[in-house]
Amino acid sequence: MPQNVPPFEFSEHALNVRAFVFEHWCEHGRGPTLREVHERTGLSRREIVAAYKELQLGIVVTVQEDTQNCNLLKAPPFSSFPTQVRAYVDDRFHSFAGCASEAVAFSHMPPFRDRTVRLESHCACCLEPVTLVSRNFELQSVDPPGVLLHISLSPYDWNNVDMIRMCDAMNFVADAEHARRYEHQTATRGVLLTLEQTKMFVQNVANERMWNFHWKPGVLNPRAVIKGFRMMGVDTSPWGE
Repeated sequence: MPQNVPPFEFSEHALNVRAFVFEHWCEHGRGPTLREVHERTGLSRREIVAAYKELQLGIVVTVQEDTQNCNLLKAPPFSSFPTQVRAYVDDRFHSFAGCASEAVAFSHMPPFRDRTVRLESHCACCLEPVTLVSRNFELQSVDPPGVLLHISLSPYDWNNVDMIRMCDAMNFVADAEHARRYEHQTATRGVLLTLEQTKMFVQNVANERMWNFHWKPGVLNPRAVIKGFRMMGVDTSPWGE
């Protein structure tokens, strides 16, 4: 749902919960339980759930609002469930990344400063390994060379309900030919980004997350997103006008 949501401000409860969620995930490689959020913030169950719902509306987390515990599924760049990208910090498995695009910003988070982040993924078409090594938001190596980000869902369909379908549509491919084969496999059409363009795509959020306690709620404007891609030199014609 959160497309073209009018601007709003996060409550202090939401700001405190957001800060703790990221701190906890960075330290432990998983999201916190309601009890752990309560112990850190002093908030009640209802206050925590209300904060999660605010954060979901502001495109910060994904929660199951129809569950009694408001299950925390994602807090990009992190995911509570297996995804196409595994993140290793200093050669130790840390967590699953929310999607291929968010994974590129993983090493930019303050707790990972000056540490080596290795992203283990695969080509969406053939499932052959893809490995990216990053440090302080700078790629150190890419194997195989020429890996691209494929986005098979138009921004007009991002966040119709939550981030999950959008994240699912962002995958690494070995090259343009593998992207074409993947589109045939999934009956989709998509756009291709170089890894440098991918970094530009996620940079604004990456520069706010954990760096700015008062980071504003996200707003999804599909037309503006597509314009931004075009300004980066991305061919968005597969999505139409």
